[in-house]
Amino acid sequence: MATIAEKQDELVELYSEFEDWLERYEAIIDAGKELSASDGLCQAVHKVKGCQSQVWIRPRVEGDLLHFDAWSDAVIVRGLIALLMHVYSGHEPAEIAATPPDFVDRLGLSSHLSMNRANGLQAMIRRIKFHATQATGS
Repeated sequence: MATIAEKQDELVELYSEFEDWLERYEAIIDAGKELSASDGLCQAVHKVKGCQSQVWIRPRVEGDLLHFDAWSDAVIVRGLIALLMHVYSGHEPAEIAATPPDFVDRLGLSSHLSMNRANGLQAMIRRIKFHATQATGS
């Protein structure tokens, strides 16, 4: 299985192929189309605060690995969540907690998203890191 760092490298390589930001946004939106709102996900306990759109992230522990189910009502945010899920879901909590989301800056997402979307992305990352820290017992 690829490490989180390797998955980030894969994303950077894949999305860097799109030099035009409109094409990159479209590819991110397409990634979000693979997500679905699973039963019980869209509840207040899973809602991420600090996002302009509605976003839900639910952790699941399977063995030693932490998985996430996630959904948003906004297509671009759903795509951003899909990227985060690709990078972080299915790894040990300690690795998730210790590995920063370098791909966000390497792809220029922070500088190309609106301030509200960039703040929402950071809120989603904080929620993922929070769940990872909780799962490690730290």
